[in-house]
Amino acid sequence: MTLSSSMGSVVRRDRIVVLLCLLAVVALAWVALAVLAWQMDEVAVITAPATGPRFGAWAVVNLVLICVMWGVMMIGMMLPGASPMILMFARINRRQREAYEPFVPTGFFVGGYVAIWWAFSLAAAVLQWGLQGFGLLSPTMASNDSVLAGLVLLAAGLYQWSRLKYACLRHCQTPLAFVMTRWREGKGGAFRMGLGHGAYCLGCCWLLMLLLFVGGVMNLLWIAALAAFVLVEKIIPRRSWLPRIAGAALILWGGQLLSGAV
Repeated sequence: MTLSSSMGSVVRRDRIVVLLCLLAVVALAWVALAVLAWQMDEVAVITAPATGPRFGAWAVVNLVLICVMWGVMMIGMMLPGASPMILMFARINRRQREAYEPFVPTGFFVGGYVAIWWAFSLAAAVLQWGLQGFGLLSPTMASNDSVLAGLVLLAAGLYQWSRLKYACLRHCQTPLAFVMTRWREGKGGAFRMGLGHGAYCLGCCWLLMLLLFVGGVMNLLWIAALAAFVLVEKIIPRRSWLPRIAGAALILWGGQLLSGAV
């Protein structure tokens, strides 16, 4: 066996190990989501403030529970879409190691990515807690106000056409370019790379995630549909019109809800 074929075999093995780890984490997240959805009544009672959003000891408990729920949901939804970038990082990392250059575990890169989405989860938890407190969410954690739902749909649809959306999406669609131009040495460097990639991913998808308030935060079919769309967006050709087509559909949907509320 030649040196090049041996290195190729090692790279493939590393990619398989990383992929299996990602699949295991995502599978655990989806199992947790299924359990939460199955116990929806209990979750809704625990996390909903009784009479409007109030700050206090119980409010902290509510926010922590909601934040954990969102964090698990973001792992299950966003890690599949980040897998091409994570696998690319693992591949370059292995080559660094084979060349006797500094390398770090891929987990530090993933940790930075997850940290960004957990920060979003905290913001989403605060938003959900407030919406529940003002009676704007149903027991299934979906908007029961057509104006709110219409505005969220309209905002998400318009954002699908924005330059910022496409600037962030471009970085998500070109994992090799991102890794090669933003490589940082050491554990801290890998973590910062994960933060950078996570920031672009957040910039690309944050309004899509808020659509959970339209279809239901614990609606597994809705969660799966959004996760599948995010994944497809990141693996389609860069010049595809799919994001804009989806944006147009969201705008029409939101406009219909708003017109019906007038």
